[in-house]
Amino acid sequence: MTFSRRSLLRGMGAAGLSAATLTSLGTALKGFQTASAADTSGYKALVCVFMLGGADCHDILLPYDQASYDSYANIRSTLLGDYERVGGNSRARSAMLPLTPVNGSQFGGRQFALPPEMSGLHGLFEEGNAAIVANTGPLLFPMNRTQWENDSVPTPKQLFSHNDQQSTWMASAPEGAKVGWGGRFADAAIASGANTNIDFSTITTLGNELFLTGETAFPYQVGLDGAFEVQVLKQFEGNPLEDVLRRHFKAMDFARPNLLERDIARIASNSIELNETFNRSLANLIPVATQFPPNFLGQQMRAIANTIAIRDSLFMKRQVFFAAIGGFDTHSAQATDLPIVLGEVDQAITAFYRAMQELGLGSDVTIFTASDFGRTLAVNGDGTDHGWGAHHFVVGNAVQGQTIYGTVPPPEFEHDQDSGGGRLIPTTSVEQYAEPLGRWFGLTSSEIAAALPNFRNFAPKEELKTMMARA
Repeated sequence: MTFSRRSLLRGMGAAGLSAATLTSLGTALKGFQTASAADTSGYKALVCVFMLGGADCHDILLPYDQASYDSYANIRSTLLGDYERVGGNSRARSAMLPLTPVNGSQFGGRQFALPPEMSGLHGLFEEGNAAIVANTGPLLFPMNRTQWENDSVPTPKQLFSHNDQQSTWMASAPEGAKVGWGGRFADAAIASGANTNIDFSTITTLGNELFLTGETAFPYQVGLDGAFEVQVLKQFEGNPLEDVLRRHFKAMDFARPNLLERDIARIASNSIELNETFNRSLANLIPVATQFPPNFLGQQMRAIANTIAIRDSLFMKRQVFFAAIGGFDTHSAQATDLPIVLGEVDQAITAFYRAMQELGLGSDVTIFTASDFGRTLAVNGDGTDHGWGAHHFVVGNAVQGQTIYGTVPPPEFEHDQDSGGGRLIPTTSVEQYAEPLGRWFGLTSSEIAAALPNFRNFAPKEELKTMMARA
């Protein structure tokens, strides 16, 4: 097996203090892009909330008209019985939160609702500040059930595999992909001169995430309370040993001739400088007053809100963020486990939305959800199995909300988008989902084509052109 110096350094960056320091090095090695026309006026940020494990779309956007609900309840009778036995968050029709989409007439009398634990997102939807994009997922070309059964249209590789479909969502390719579309969006903004300090262009609260990695942009990791620092330097602050230790950790006296060794030394030095720059900016911040839930996703969203609040001191005009929550692989105990994680997603996104209002950035920050895949409509006992297409939320004041975009397949089997067991064949590709977000972010048609190479395989979805019309 052979490794490029660039790929090796990328991996080392993930294990170091901050992968973002590779941005400067990568740029030095490959040169700046020289032509771009992205609109980088004002400030804009995209925030991806990834639901790891495969969120059950059939348990999020629920059928509410009586006929559809009866069909759903018949298929999922054992699971609905589990909900009643567990108590707390029922899936009884009377417990649901009905939606009143402004485009409701296009669904032929069908009605929809959210589960009771998602009251925050329900409120944002009804206020017009959240939308739902239905049946979204990885595709290479448009496809229906007949084409699936005849194997007449190519499909994404390794369907229904967690790692591969997470990668395909983030980078349009299975596990092993190198560059994600969030990183490519940031690349375009960087090439247009949006960010004076490009190291903070893509930011993760988890790790070196594929979604945020571009050709120029590399993810910078923040902790829940700021950037990570070398604790021994903090302990010896003001002590004569501090300078000695700082010179050691920053490799200031390193003069070895080996190119790779010098790269690693440069990474260590840049990491310390960037993390201290970030924390100095954070130290001068008056934190947002909005109260975030104490769970892990809530605290990730709080960290992102505070990072956005220091955007000016970091010289940022375009940023892409990534947060994630696990617990969605509900093969069993779904009635017990799923309401908990859905409630955490709801509370975290709702709090974050309110924090953006507090910062006066409600129209400048857009949140969107993603997941490995949806799940089967069929029940396997007390859970569901890996699916394909799923329904997702887009939230922010720039969103043309109170709208369900796309096609919602009926709660039954053997319809045109059923690949088996109610496993939905997507009607909106990930690229079609991402395209209006890229346009809102400021990208031109050519930049979107470069960031989303599979987008050319799909006809434009006219309705999605209006999703970000309030920008």
